[in-house]
Amino acid sequence: MDPSGDRGGDDLSGGAPRGEALSRIYRRRFPEEDRVAKARVWRAVVEGYLQRWIRATDTVLDLGCGDGAFLNAVSCARRLGVDLNPDARKHLAPGVELFEAEITALPFLPGSSVDLVFTSNVLEHLAGKADVERALSEALRVLKPGGHLVAMGPNLRAVPGAYWDFWDHRIPITDRALVEALELLGFEVADAIPRFLPYTTRSRYPKAPWLVRLYLALPLLWPLAGGQFLVRARKPG
Repeated sequence: MDPSGDRGGDDLSGGAPRGEALSRIYRRRFPEEDRVAKARVWRAVVEGYLQRWIRATDTVLDLGCGDGAFLNAVSCARRLGVDLNPDARKHLAPGVELFEAEITALPFLPGSSVDLVFTSNVLEHLAGKADVERALSEALRVLKPGGHLVAMGPNLRAVPGAYWDFWDHRIPITDRALVEALELLGFEVADAIPRFLPYTTRSRYPKAPWLVRLYLALPLLWPLAGGQFLVRARKPG
């Protein structure tokens, strides 16, 4: 029941994959029927939990938007996606703006122009921690004062062995490490949930949208089934 993007984006063994290499990963990992099911899970997660931080007038940016499962489900005034996968555009809903670019540099977006930055299952695919810091610093720059970053991803503390089952996972990240990085960069951390959603959509847990919503409404279940963290941080001011 995890809306895991398991995204990365040149070759598979060096830096973060991109172009045709990234497209190959996605096509193998998410065949069409899995992609459709994942989109249904994402809609339930957005409507059942994430939408609470997004207003109808907001501009929302998804760093590593993949096939648009989050952006296609969210309700707001403007939806922006950044991804290196050449297949991303064909899955995005009408009105979603796509920038085919690295998430570590966003020169096409002015500072203080975005209300909420979202990223899911992306940071662990970057080439190194310096790239993670660059991506988070760019998120801080483009956010409006008081705007939020919401980051989700596999928590190495929760899935220590399974974390490495994806070939393009490069950086070990825990909820605590991410909180420390965000605070060092100047964010104010508002929420840090070590175990939010199950690790992968290929898990044994039910994926029917109504069951996803029920799960989200019962936080007592999250420590039992969760393998992904959710961290929400605010830009001061």
